[in-house]
Amino acid sequence: MSALAAVALTAPTGALARGGDPTLRDSFSIGSEGGALCEVQATVRDPVVAGMFDRAWMVVCRDASQPVGTIRVLRTGADDARARIESARSGRVTCTTDARCTLRDSDAAWTTRIETDGANVYTAEGLEAYADALDIALESVRQRRVVPGVIRVATTSVGGNDGFARTLAGAIDIDKALAEGYRRNHSGDYAEAAEFFEALSRRALEDQATVGVDPTEFTLNRALQRSNLGEFAEAERLFAEVEALPTSDPVQLRLRRNFRAIHALNQRDFDGAAARLQTPIPPLATGVTVADGAVTLAPAIVAGVNSGGDARLVQAGERERLSPIERAQIIDAQAVHLLGTVERLRGNPDAARAAQIRGLADALAVREGRVTSIIRLRSQMLGELALAEEALGDIDGADARFGEAVALLAVEYPETTALASARARYAAFLTRHEQDDKAMGIYREIVTALAESQRSTAGMANMMAPYYRLLAARAASDPAAVQDFFVASQLQIRPGVADTQAVLARELSSGSDEGARLFRQATTLNRDIERARIEDARLAQLPQSADIAALRADIRTQIDNLAFQQAETIARLSAFPQYRVVAPGKLDLAELQAVLRGDEAYLKMLVVGDSVYAMLIEPGGAKLWKSDIGAADLERAVDAIRATISIVENGRRVTYPFDAATAHRLYGQLFGPVAARLPAVPHLIFEPDGAMLRLPVNLLITADTGLAAYEQRVLDPDADPFDMRQIAWLGRTSRPSTAVSALAFRNARQAAPSRATNQYFGLGENLPLGDRLPSLGTRGAVGGMDSDCLWDASQWARPISADELVTARNAMGAAAGALLTGGAFTDTAVKTRADLADYRIIHFATHGLVTAPRPACPARPALVTSFGGQDSDGLLTFQEIFDLKIDADLVILSACDTAGAASVAATREAGLSGGGNALDGLVRSFIGAGGRSVIASHWPAPDDFDATTRLIGGLFGAGEGASIADALWNTQLRLMDDQRTSHPYYWAGFAIIGDGAQPLLRSAQTAQQGQAVGRAAR
Repeated sequence: MSALAAVALTAPTGALARGGDPTLRDSFSIGSEGGALCEVQATVRDPVVAGMFDRAWMVVCRDASQPVGTIRVLRTGADDARARIESARSGRVTCTTDARCTLRDSDAAWTTRIETDGANVYTAEGLEAYADALDIALESVRQRRVVPGVIRVATTSVGGNDGFARTLAGAIDIDKALAEGYRRNHSGDYAEAAEFFEALSRRALEDQATVGVDPTEFTLNRALQRSNLGEFAEAERLFAEVEALPTSDPVQLRLRRNFRAIHALNQRDFDGAAARLQTPIPPLATGVTVADGAVTLAPAIVAGVNSGGDARLVQAGERERLSPIERAQIIDAQAVHLLGTVERLRGNPDAARAAQIRGLADALAVREGRVTSIIRLRSQMLGELALAEEALGDIDGADARFGEAVALLAVEYPETTALASARARYAAFLTRHEQDDKAMGIYREIVTALAESQRSTAGMANMMAPYYRLLAARAASDPAAVQDFFVASQLQIRPGVADTQAVLARELSSGSDEGARLFRQATTLNRDIERARIEDARLAQLPQSADIAALRADIRTQIDNLAFQQAETIARLSAFPQYRVVAPGKLDLAELQAVLRGDEAYLKMLVVGDSVYAMLIEPGGAKLWKSDIGAADLERAVDAIRATISIVENGRRVTYPFDAATAHRLYGQLFGPVAARLPAVPHLIFEPDGAMLRLPVNLLITADTGLAAYEQRVLDPDADPFDMRQIAWLGRTSRPSTAVSALAFRNARQAAPSRATNQYFGLGENLPLGDRLPSLGTRGAVGGMDSDCLWDASQWARPISADELVTARNAMGAAAGALLTGGAFTDTAVKTRADLADYRIIHFATHGLVTAPRPACPARPALVTSFGGQDSDGLLTFQEIFDLKIDADLVILSACDTAGAASVAATREAGLSGGGNALDGLVRSFIGAGGRSVIASHWPAPDDFDATTRLIGGLFGAGEGASIADALWNTQLRLMDDQRTSHPYYWAGFAIIGDGAQPLLRSAQTAQQGQAVGRAAR
């Protein structure tokens, strides 16, 4: 089922909710005419604000690691305002006799501006370098509209590891930061939502301003996010962490109940969800009672007043806040909605319908339905009500309800994943009632809107499934259906890929170079565009007048300007490998065909639910079909094949006679319509999905040649059951390489060659440890690793020999390369090495840790290294790899199982789903760091018969100019044709990810030409 959203628990936001000026909200962005964008956020944590008419805003800029200034409106005189400001900043700002002020212990100039306008004094103070931002913010507050302007400041680094979202979450008021996190979660911006909740978790431990704030709400949100991604064990660990802290708070008790119920629903545990929702919780007390002339406040309100939190008096013009009782009422309404969902899934539509109607009524009873932050919850309730009415046969009623659900989100969440999900749910309903053409139109609009806004359909697979089914059915007679399928399939990002991209995007956001700056700028522009569209949609709901029409015209002009700046920013960002790795995007079919060569074809798979689809794309045409096998049967077939290649039994790795019959049958089931064509394609680029992420395509068997004789040998105790020299492997005639996406393949093909002057750098053979790990410092802190989630010392006890590194280097000539092995091969040495970009080929021969130490732990794919001092943890994690600066045509990972079977948690962290592997996460990291292509292993590289040494030696023994794919294929053929190594375990494990047509080796002259091309391309 689709992921269920948490409920944001804030009151109406923005001026419209207060009935004021519709053009200025409590948070807004400024400076979008230039490139240095800033966020202006209303704050109540300002010591200068004293009267009920006073207000303050904090200015947080994209490139600053802390707020750069404060804007205030004070109902007082100028002299009093100055005195209050000077008193509040005493000890923090130092002023000389010539009125020049600087920050304490710094040369940073500080400026203050105070102006009187009627009964109000308007003030701005902050860093002089950001004077443009302060001026624009002050004028925006004074004029009650966002004033256009350019902010000219020097680019500065983002301090520590905080990106813009984390800086914002740490700077603004705790309740506003929580609301911002919810807002991003509801609109589908999960990476930014994660930033807020993680930053709030840290802040709850470190910031005295959060004293009295219950931090479990942040942890609860992190748990729910893990559950929505299918990482149930880790979610369970986080839920248990929360529940270990007892509480009697009515809001927190209800949040725990609802989030636990959603967790159960995600696992299709309907009885467990119902039990959670029906668990007795103390009823809500009446807020205020009057008896015998005395007024009594309920304990919840008393607690709120004492803490200065949600229940305090609302100052004039300040954003209203929900009381604890109102928040609890909304959460109870969600509980009723969730119970209705359980009833529908159990097959009780009458009970489901009644529950949704009651839940809607309860939600709308709070503030007469003016709580804008529960718009998505209301939309979900309407969607569930529609499904219940559909089950009861009220098709017209269901149609109307779906329309209401979509309309609600169209105003508050335009062009977001949330709106796309609601529309997709409606389109799926239409397909169930023979309105395919109308549904197809809606689906196309969804794909177009998401593609244009660079969003994905992650988490929408079930709702999009009918679209793929309809397109596949029409593909034979309608070429446009093939094109539409190709585009839509690229937006169907696996949850694990989305999670990996979110982690790497946060890593990029925290950087200080030009790429990181542009990335933060693009993120801010996206948010500004969304807010402008929301404002336009809200204005459209008001009675129309000349003033409203003028406002809307201004907003549409602003949107056009922002969109132009965004396009310009993205164009500049595309030159940075790190961005290309994390950026969503798609190609049209013709764009992919244009980069395919005459002897190539692109074979793409897509698994949606239990359906398996495939496409074969060649320069002159494309074919789409639904495979003759379901996803569940595909998993079983792959498991059966892998179990005969490399499995661990009683602590030993074992290989059995190959399951050739299943490999032959699976080939026909997957690729039947093109089964005769594929062996004749010299270079096949394969984009796997589902279980095929765990199996190299080259070991599928294309014909029954030699099968009968092989089966006889397996049964004959005197024959060799590992002799497979006569088998018709796909990899015998075709040279497959792997693509993680069509866009990634195109980017790899178009990337300029490496400008490195040295050929080869080999790293590996870590130093073994004793029985205990060295101290790992602060790795147990929030956002790091729990002490129970650390690897034991045995992972460092089995170093891989450096022999293959020596073989590779010697194959090119000892002077052509360098080695880093033993005690010198540490994570700190790799991260601090300044010459990594000087090597065309970087080769790691070390173990890869791709599973989590325990199922409940977050997986962090990493390569094992030696330990290197106090700051070393003996691991090169995929985030650290992403931050390396390399310029390599090829990265080789002949590590232990870098592309092999892993736990589901490791799979999702690494970017692959369905019990897949860590290939994608490590590959994305190395490509983001500056690699073009990667060779990785699907299972531990074999030592028997010198298979790996022979394979690596043969690879580097290829002639100058030979492609990577041809070089690997030639050495694999030699192993295939050797009776001792003809089993796929010995030759099929290594996969090329990227562009296999690139040359493996280049002469000095060719390298110099590549440098010239690279300089021109950059």
